[in-house]
Amino acid sequence: MNRHSAPPPLDAEADEEDEVAAAQPPAGGGNYLTLSGYASLQSELEQLVRTERPALVQTVSWAAGNGDRSENGDYIYGKKRLREIDRRIRYLMKRLENAVVVDPAHQENRDQVFFAATVTIADADGSTARYRIVGVDEADAAAGCISWISPLAQALMKSRVGDVVRLRTPAGVREIEILDVSYQ
Repeated sequence: MNRHSAPPPLDAEADEEDEVAAAQPPAGGGNYLTLSGYASLQSELEQLVRTERPALVQTVSWAAGNGDRSENGDYIYGKKRLREIDRRIRYLMKRLENAVVVDPAHQENRDQVFFAATVTIADADGSTARYRIVGVDEADAAAGCISWISPLAQALMKSRVGDVVRLRTPAGVREIEILDVSYQ
């Protein structure tokens, strides 16, 4: 090791193991993605590889030429950010490599809830909500997109309009009626 390179952080190995574990498909299935979810991950990967990483490499090279690296904030931050970008690139490549893209247009049983379905439900108290069942990487509860492995999605799977499903929650059993099932 030369005097200008810092040793890897002690938790770098643990980060690498976490990244590999996170990139594996969930137990019991593949890394299912909708068409839009796949496109979104692909777009992020391209942005990182073609734009963000090359610009950062240029900045780090410039900063490295400015002398003492131990007190050079541009260099230190740039190297740290470069590690983060490289980690994200590896993660995205693994997720896309293992992706099983599901096109809802090819769903045969359109009256039943499966992956990529948009489901409108009603609680026993009469409140309604609408959820789209998506891949793990696409889940965004605030936007109404829930992961196919979430307890709610699992409870809804294979149900039809008019069915009442039971969902066990920490607050107790919740009965949910299926009002609508669609695929977009």
